[in-house]
Amino acid sequence: MNYKNGRDVLPPSLLKELQKYIQGDLIYVPKAADQRAHWGEVSGTRKLLAERNKEIYLYYTSGWTVADLERKYHLSGESIRKIIVKAR
Repeated sequence: MNYKNGRDVLPPSLLKELQKYIQGDLIYVPKAADQRAHWGEVSGTRKLLAERNKEIYLYYTSGWTVADLERKYHLSGESIRKIIVKAR
């Protein structure tokens, strides 16, 4: 998050209106809901997990057991089964 001076980014009329409510303090202005990134999109975690889950499914369809996959990925059997069912 970057700090911006209101005088630099707001029209004078809006700045004056905001000063009726808050002066000299920091205020966070959130992004609009339609412009927010979904979980893991910015960090790349979402993509990494999708790739991992695809790999788990491919191993499973090539003959690996759920127990094998538990050991390889350090996940519970229930988590492995959910990934496999969702990938079908």
